[in-house]
Amino acid sequence: MAGKVALFGASGVIGQSVAQALRSQGRPYRVVGRSRRSLEAEFGADPLAEVATWNPDDPASVRAAARGVDTLIYMVGVNYWQFHLHPELMRKTLDGAIAEGVQRVLLIGTVYPYGLPQAPSVKEDHPREPHTFKGRMRKAQEDLLLAEDAAGRIHGTILRLPDFYGPGVERSFLHRAFLAALDGKRASLIGPIDPPHEFVYVPDVGPVVTALMDEPRAYGRAWNLAGAGVTSQRALVDEIFRQAGHPPKVMTMGKGMVRLAGLFDPFMRELVEMLYLLKTPVLMDDSDLRGLLGHVHKTPYAEGIRQTLAALREQRAANLSPAPAATGRPHPAP
Repeated sequence: MAGKVALFGASGVIGQSVAQALRSQGRPYRVVGRSRRSLEAEFGADPLAEVATWNPDDPASVRAAARGVDTLIYMVGVNYWQFHLHPELMRKTLDGAIAEGVQRVLLIGTVYPYGLPQAPSVKEDHPREPHTFKGRMRKAQEDLLLAEDAAGRIHGTILRLPDFYGPGVERSFLHRAFLAALDGKRASLIGPIDPPHEFVYVPDVGPVVTALMDEPRAYGRAWNLAGAGVTSQRALVDEIFRQAGHPPKVMTMGKGMVRLAGLFDPFMRELVEMLYLLKTPVLMDDSDLRGLLGHVHKTPYAEGIRQTLAALREQRAANLSPAPAATGRPHPAP
């Protein structure tokens, strides 16, 4: 079992899932991010969590964040319009981690490096031939880690995920459908929505990450984690509306509308080059991962939708509740 674990980029939904898995195992962990205030808000109540901030542009800060760590889970995000930073941040993190004697790095990756799928089901040995800028940057990020592993300076592995959804996941193709379904309104989705697709339920990711990082045979290569079966956006949206008690109402945005929205929204502008994933999706074969770990739990889509709707209802109810009385306690330091 790995010793001290650090979650670099812990504030995202995947980081929270990994933290929950570690918490359930009673294992201490360090959360690393730029903002102490947000880390304290998310993890400060957990006695197992150690909060640390970093500035990736300062080598001493990177080393301090990695000090005393055996395994580093790398989930550092960047804005969609700043993907050029992915290999730069990985290089700086690896330099600091190696200098501090970190033994293992697990990178949470994506399907982007595969490029256009050349098979109906994609295994890890599928060629990595990205035709998009974002795919090239993600591939460069992977290559840096795998090169350091091959050179024997650190053990590295990659877990590639498809699109995901779940409680708190706002950057999902399905998020607008959840909100619209609760209100009985029309969901504005990015299409096409009928081709095959797969999604991972975010709470399922953490246990896979902790199992993978503890498995010595995992290192030196990448692993796929497929969704809970092949489905489609439309099938899931129909189920979301059904569970919310409303007939499905959908409007789809094609490439032209996304491009137009991109004139005003940098995220939508950068999304255009990735729309190929909706027409020619990368459907992953994770039989190698299941063979390695023995069991990989995947929440069925209907249950994941039920839990996501319940979390949204709970969040809305909390927002409508009166604010608690002031305690007089000081706010945490920024």
